[in-house]
Amino acid sequence: MTDHDLQLPDQALTLTNATSIPLLGFGTWQITGDDAVRATTAALEAGYRHLDTATVYGNEAEVGRALAESGVAREDVFVTTKCPPGRAGRELETLRESLDLLRTDHVDLWLIHWSGRGSTNVDMWRAFVEAREQGLAREIGVSNFDAALIDELTDATGVRPAIDQIEWSPLLFDAGTLQEHRERDVAVEGYSALRGGTLDHPAIVAIADRLGRTPAQVIIRWHLQHEVVVIPKSAHPERIRSNADVGGFALAEEDMATLDALGGR
Repeated sequence: MTDHDLQLPDQALTLTNATSIPLLGFGTWQITGDDAVRATTAALEAGYRHLDTATVYGNEAEVGRALAESGVAREDVFVTTKCPPGRAGRELETLRESLDLLRTDHVDLWLIHWSGRGSTNVDMWRAFVEAREQGLAREIGVSNFDAALIDELTDATGVRPAIDQIEWSPLLFDAGTLQEHRERDVAVEGYSALRGGTLDHPAIVAIADRLGRTPAQVIIRWHLQHEVVVIPKSAHPERIRSNADVGGFALAEEDMATLDALGGR
């Protein structure tokens, strides 16, 4: 299969500050060093235009190098990074370090990576709002937050997170969680979709076999049809390309219902 054979999805969501985020992104968790450069390069060559990294991943420099050397215009790629709560009080300093490593003057999305204790979340969120006002981050959001924590930020500042990045897959599907986010106009972004036994689950494998697709492609397509952002990760170029090749088919309503029903089992 050549890159020209790939059928990438062109779906995107518009976030709170009118920024468009591609529903399909490339995740880089646990990919470091030269592997991160190679994998990110392969993703960009395959057509991904959304890259996800974080301060704690230790690979921002490699992701930034791959993007800078790719020949793809910076404005054509949506870049996300994240700040851990351990950097509370040093948020803007942390972001500027990330920008230097990523070789850019702004990120498209900056997330609080997980929740802190006490007033940490609200204090960090105020710094995140300042970063957006300064143009250092086009959109700001959270990761691993529940609806109550999201409300706390919104109530304290009047600014709601654009997105919440949470662990998500057919095996973790919860219609209530989706509804809570949509009631708040907070987009959902899923991570670790291809972990936790999803690739071997008999129901997912059966759908994939019937459609002539891989289980990973079925899972990614399921996210897209729910309008949930998905960031599959791989260090293998062929798998990176295969995971992007999800624009040429759709899951039937019955298949979507079958996958949704796996949640909580």
